[in-house]
Order: sequence, then structure tokens, then C-alpha cells
Amino acid sequence: MKRKNQGFGKTPSISCWYKPVPVASNSSSSIPAVQNIVVSSEEENANPSEEEHPSVDDNSTDNPIDMQTDDQNIVASVEVSEQARVGSTTYERDPGKRQQIWELPLDKQEEARRFYISEGPFQPYMANYPHNEHRRRVQYSYFTNFSWLEYSLVKHHAYCLPCFLFTRKPNGRCGSDTFTIDGFLNWKKVNAGKNCAFLTHMGKDSNSAHNFSVRSFHSLKNSMTHIDKAIVQASAKMIGNARQRLKVTIDSIRWLTFQACAFRGHDESPGSINQGNFLELIKLLALYNKEVNEVVLQNAPRNAKYTSGEVQQEILQLLSRRVQKNIIEEIGTSKFCIMVDEARNESKKEQMALVIRFVNKEGFIKERFLDVIHVKDIVASTLKDAICAVLVDNNLNVQDIRGQGYDGASNMRGEWNGLKALILNECPYAYYVHCMAHQLQLALVAASREVPDVHNFFQHANFIINVVSASSKHNDELLAKQAIEIAREIELGELDRGKGANQIGSL
Repeated sequence: MKRKNQGFGKTPSISCWYKPVPVASNSSSSIPAVQNIVVSSEEENANPSEEEHPSVDDNSTDNPIDMQTDDQNIVASVEVSEQARVGSTTYERDPGKRQQIWELPLDKQEEARRFYISEGPFQPYMANYPHNEHRRRVQYSYFTNFSWLEYSLVKHHAYCLPCFLFTRKPNGRCGSDTFTIDGFLNWKKVNAGKNCAFLTHMGKDSNSAHNFSVRSFHSLKNSMTHIDKAIVQASAKMIGNARQRLKVTIDSIRWLTFQACAFRGHDESPGSINQGNFLELIKLLALYNKEVNEVVLQNAPRNAKYTSGEVQQEILQLLSRRVQKNIIEEIGTSKFCIMVDEARNESKKEQMALVIRFVNKEGFIKERFLDVIHVKDIVASTLKDAICAVLVDNNLNVQDIRGQGYDGASNMRGEWNGLKALILNECPYAYYVHCMAHQLQLALVAASREVPDVHNFFQHANFIINVVSASSKHNDELLAKQAIEIAREIELGELDRGKGANQIGSL
């Protein structure tokens, strides 16, 4: 009587039925980092092959049985290899001897999972694995087809590494702890076609307990999928976009400042056709750069556009402080002079300009515009307090002043209560010099009054300017006459030709 074909004879191998469920991760579906342990000393450096390791059909009772396997020698041969691999760790590699994950303290469970993942499944290689009571044994090809499979050299049972790491405490149902605590030993059910015990353990559904554990295994192994890594990546991207947006704002402000252009527009609403120089310049930069376009204006967060008037003023102040810092570094420990003048701007506010004159390290005389300060009035004491405040803010000592130059107004050059006298009280070496530009203006006015020809020239020039400037027609006629005169002089050789020469200016 012939025996039924249940795992014997011409039964297809396991690989015919094994179709691993895809894992939604960046890693492959197999469990990597497997470190096989060679038990037989004679086969220590050999690789398994089909000839050395029989196929799944070797579980047949017709095959010869090796009855001389010594369990004690097997365990002893592994101890040396394990000692070199595990070192001083407290975690046991053999699945038959190790403690369950859910039995460890909560603060140790994550550490244990990372250790076992880094080591990989415990898959020792033996020339002949021990038989069970039914004279069947594990085959090394199982490890190739099922990379998650582990084997205990103590109990000679099979285990599942992902399920051991991520399965919760058994719920008491039959078979729930087979591949995690008790171990699998019924090798007859391995070669049962579609009813293979390993395939049954994996499950046909991608949401099975085993496949869930495999996904958790790969998620923990792939550090880039961790929540902390995802948060770091999102934060880094957000910071990069904010820096790119702020850089565009700073560059636009620097360019407009250097060109002395106004920032704000009359109508900066989203529907305006002209939102002002600042916003229109950002639009132009975004038009020619895709990376900039993705982070500015409408594509920027509403609370981090960096285009408000407050942001513009703050950046301008930072730029001015940087310029002032460079001026202070250029002055160093040198003595200096101050030149001050006040004027009223278009908004009817009194402003005082402060200029520093000094000799640099190379011995050249330099004049640097340091600051412009709004003052409530032009009283000498108010101007003096404002000057001292600016010098203190820029780490300049009032005692280092060696000269002061102002116009001839009484509040500036007064002998007793003028700004000159107040500065001299603070620093007796700050000698006063009447501003040369103001002296030249006063000298020209006085000379023009004494010489009739000069007086008549400035009087007629003033009259011509008023007449021509009052009418665009008069201005065009004057320009046409001037062009004809320039052409005649060039033809007579009285004017030289050249690039930029003989241009018609305005009055």
C-alpha cells in the first residue's frame, strides 16, 4: 500500500508557495543583517549549498537518519562564537533562552529591540540538525525562504524574530505563543503546500499579526521613519524656507537702500497693480527663481512673510548698526572730530546729522556719516545730550573729541550756553572750528553784494530759473537753444567730443 503524498516524494518545495507580503517601508521585505553561526568546527568557513544541505524533501522517512547528534557539544560550540559577538551585553541571543520583551522593564524594551534588530535573526548553521521525536528536522533552506525564522540550539525549536520583538503578551488563544514562547517543532507541517505552518503563521492578509510585526521591525530599523527624525526633517525644511524668505527680504532692502528708493507703495493690497518698490522687487526675484517663488508672498505662512513695515524697519536698523560697527572698528583708539548740523525734513521734523572726522591707521583723513537723530528742538542742551547718547551707543568716549565744527548760529557757537561751550565743558581739547562750507557760503553772499557784476549775475540767474522752471514750454525752448549752441561750438572745434561729454543738464 502506497503512502499518501503528504510532504513526501514529489511534493513541491516551500518556495513554490512562499509569497511574502510587501512591507510599506524603504527596506526590502526580507530581514537583513542576519549573522549565521557555524556550529560544526569542520564547516566553520564553508557556505551552505544544495549538496551539503538536503532540500525540504529530506524530511521523508526514507532518508537515512543521523542519530549521533550531541546536544551538549552543539551548545558548547556556540558559546565561543556568541561570546565574541555579543560581548558584555545582558541580552541572550538564543531564542530558547532569552527573556520575553514584554517581561522587561519599559525603559529596557526599546533598547532590547534595537539590540536584536542590529544582530538579526539567530540562524545557526549545522551540518546535521537534530531530529525531533518523529525523526524530522529543520533544514537550512528554511532560513533562506523565511528570513525572519530563528532556531534555538537549546530547545531545537523555531521562532519568529519580528513577532518576538513586537507581539504583546499572549492572550491565551491556542497557537498565539508558538513562534514567540514555546517554539515550533512540528517539521512535518512545514512541507504541507498551502497549509505550510510558516505560511499560516505569516497569514494571507497584510494586516496579520506577523506582517504587522514585520512592518514594525523595518520601521524601527529604518531610523528615517521615526517620529523624531520626521520632526527634525520637517523643522529643518521650515527653517530653510524661513531663511530663504528672510534672505530675499534683506537683499531687497539692501538694494533699495543703496539706490535711495522708497519702499512702501500707495496701495499694497493684493489686488493692486503696483504694490510699491519693495513688494514688486520681491515679485521680480521670484519670477526668475523657482526656489524663491515657492517660499515668498502668497506661498509663505501668513505669520512669517517678513514683508511688513515693522520687519523692514528692524532690518534697516540692523544694517545701520553693522555700518556703524565697521566705522567704529575703523576709528579704533584714534582721536576724532565731530561735525554737526540740523535741518527740518519733509515731515516737518527736526533732524540732526552727526559726522565723524578722523585719521585712519594708514594716515589718511576720513569722514564718516555716523547717525541722524530726531530732536524735539534745537536748543544747545538738547543737541548736546543727543550727541553724547550717540557716542555712548557706539562705544566712543567724549574725552577723545579733538575738534568740533558747526555753523555760525548762536545756539551752536555761543560762548556761554552754545553747543560749543557745552562740549568744551565735557572735553577741554575739543576746539571749535567754524564750518568751512558755511564760511564759504557767507563769503560768497557778502562778495556778491559788494561787486555789482557778480550781484547782477546771480540776480539774473535767479530770474531765469524762475521763468524757465514755471513752464514746460519755456524749458523745452531753452534746451533746444542749448543743443544748437553745443552743436555750433563742436563744429568750430571749441568743444571736445567724447563719451559722456556735452550733456545737457537741468537748471
